[in-house]
Amino acid sequence: MAGVRSLLVLLLVFQSSCLGFRSPLSVFKRFKETTRPFSDECLGTTRPVIPIDSSDFALDIRMPGVTPTQSDTYFCMSMRLPTDEEAFVIDFKPRASMDTVHHMLLFGCNMPSSTGSYWYCDEGTCIDKANILYAWARNAPPTRLPEGVGFRVGGETGSKYFVLQVHYGDISAFRDNHKDCSGVSLHLTRLPQPLIAGMYLMMSVDTVIPAGEKVVNSDISCHYKKYPMHVFAYRVHTHHLGQVVSGYRVRNEQWTLIGRQSPQLPQAFYPVEHPVDVSFGDILAARCVFTGEGRTEDTHIGGTSSDEMCNLYIMYYMEAKHAVSFMTCTQNVAPDMFRTIPPEANIPIPVKSDMVMMHGHHKGKIETESKDKTPLLQQPKREEEEVLEQDFHVEEALDWPGVYLLPGQVSAVALDPKNNLVIFHRGDHIWDGNSFDSKFVYQQRGLGPIEEDTILVIDPNNATVLQSSGKNLFYLPHGLSVDNDGNYWVTDVALHQVFKLDPNSKEGPLLILGRSMQPGSDQNHFCQPTDVAVDPDTGTIFVSDGYCNSRIMQFSPSGNFITQWGEESSGRNPKPGQFSIPHSLALVPHLDQLCVADRENGRIQCFKTDTKEFVQEIKHASFGRNVFAISYVSGLLFAVNGKPYFGDQEPVQGFVMNFSSGEIIDTFKPVRKHFDMPHDITASADGTVYVGDAHANTVWKFTSAEKMEHRSVKKAGIEAQEIKGKGSGGLNLGNFFASRKGYSRKGFDRLSTEGSDHEKDEEDGSESEEEYSAPLPAPTTSSS
Repeated sequence: MAGVRSLLVLLLVFQSSCLGFRSPLSVFKRFKETTRPFSDECLGTTRPVIPIDSSDFALDIRMPGVTPTQSDTYFCMSMRLPTDEEAFVIDFKPRASMDTVHHMLLFGCNMPSSTGSYWYCDEGTCIDKANILYAWARNAPPTRLPEGVGFRVGGETGSKYFVLQVHYGDISAFRDNHKDCSGVSLHLTRLPQPLIAGMYLMMSVDTVIPAGEKVVNSDISCHYKKYPMHVFAYRVHTHHLGQVVSGYRVRNEQWTLIGRQSPQLPQAFYPVEHPVDVSFGDILAARCVFTGEGRTEDTHIGGTSSDEMCNLYIMYYMEAKHAVSFMTCTQNVAPDMFRTIPPEANIPIPVKSDMVMMHGHHKGKIETESKDKTPLLQQPKREEEEVLEQDFHVEEALDWPGVYLLPGQVSAVALDPKNNLVIFHRGDHIWDGNSFDSKFVYQQRGLGPIEEDTILVIDPNNATVLQSSGKNLFYLPHGLSVDNDGNYWVTDVALHQVFKLDPNSKEGPLLILGRSMQPGSDQNHFCQPTDVAVDPDTGTIFVSDGYCNSRIMQFSPSGNFITQWGEESSGRNPKPGQFSIPHSLALVPHLDQLCVADRENGRIQCFKTDTKEFVQEIKHASFGRNVFAISYVSGLLFAVNGKPYFGDQEPVQGFVMNFSSGEIIDTFKPVRKHFDMPHDITASADGTVYVGDAHANTVWKFTSAEKMEHRSVKKAGIEAQEIKGKGSGGLNLGNFFASRKGYSRKGFDRLSTEGSDHEKDEEDGSESEEEYSAPLPAPTTSSS
């Protein structure tokens, strides 16, 4: 114990050398502006405090228009909590993109290192202790705390300031010298929350990894002597030598897994697979497995890249009346207990070299003094989080049997919260030239609704039908999306309506928008609506309307009309906000953008969801004359185009684009069968892509080459745990190290965070079953 305390004292000395011993006259590398004007180039709000209602407000914490000039730049800025009363952070919304920002951290403290507009984080984050509240990396979606859970701030004991730290890794995105306003928006409430979030840090302080030793275990264990806590997420952290970190609750000699992960993967928070409660008398245990191979000297715990760490962060909530916001464990009170640790804790998790996490560090005094002391292994390739690199590639999953499902015309595909594929198809109904009259009224009502289930839930691995619904509801299905709660949002172009459906209910639609069989252009009618997108944060509904209206409509979560925008385009050079069949929608929630596949204009338009301001157009010659559908995930935009017109050279194919730059990274086509009218596309965070074709009546699955390569290793008989792709299953709070008293600031801050428009041609090669939008324009357009 004396050695442990000595090391903790040493860590405190490190922190003091970075923070406490600065002369009042020292010159900070910081920017002295005392106001926070936003750059005109930034699209963020200029009102940092936004009232929501009498008790709630939003806080917009953004960089005030910065342009980093060197890679691996860390900028910090602070914002005071706009109330002295106690408040609770109940939601976070990142405002960043991975092609610009490597990661962000949000701390709470009482005295930031500067009150200037922003400063270099090398000089510290907070003068007093800093409580980690939030972290983000790799285009993570907004973080969801469990219902009724909040981080306590303000009041007598809570933090008075928020400090945002943004790491700009690769600054190639700043070649145009634009200004960045990345940050995070918080939802706070003054209403007391019944459950308070906190962090339990398990940390080894005395591990030594002998040089050349193949396997070294570092064990941590402590008796839990507080009121019950409920674990909902975890994060692991080591440096380069860590192989696997595992955490457990031990009760009555029974080991219950909290979480197990490779520390060489991007170190996000992950949700626990099963809820774990920890009660008085339980033991919390963790093991880090290291290797000393490749080192010529022993490796110790420390805050530089040549040192190591063994950390397990456990995120929990407790009843407010008993809440403790931060707890630590740095001992091993039950070493003999580890003889019965589950064998999984000793098995390293293999990681592909291009998925290895970058462990960045401050290049300060501590690291400088140590950098030549211990020769390192050849460092893995730095992760630029660039699935955006040119070698990103998707190929058809040739072993997936779903291509032989043979439903009706496949109008839409989507993924549910369990990552199952959902297909919306037309059964025995087709859309042809006889479907509508010149006033867009459906002419085949006598056929009745489709008598078979039109919505199929498909196992993404073996293509078995897990569930089906939608019988006797629809005439001509078109668009489909699935919200965070698993509800289906669908459009029917014959009914001119939008439906919200509970997949597990037999009680009929939860919500219906539009009037049955009545086309129109007012607030209560649609005219062949094509798609729906539901904001995951606000529940706001966006509808693309459609074949005979050229507009995007916005509704409240309960279906009340809010606004609309857009107009019909004319000529060869349509303006922003003009549409010729807005056919497909894709939300980019963390940037508050809605992108529209402007089908007949052969382009993609993106707009701010709050102001409806036009943001960008993505258009390429290789699109040809049509863009049918789009899907966004993790910094990538996926799309499919239409069949080429007579004399055109552009093939029908899929596209993968860097969302920020619009650059095409990859194109893809199926091997089995061929694209005829690829009508919809959906993508998951691990690079899996599904395309539904309305003419081939087929759904294809495409998988990133990286993922397929890993699967082939498993088939070769090598025992290895499957590595899930980016964003799969992670809570994605980001990568961080809790900056608190007792830890050296210098080195630890970064170390912990890892460190053209053409007229239609009459001879378009259309097939007889091609969909038409009535009335048929001259020349004819292909509809779908």
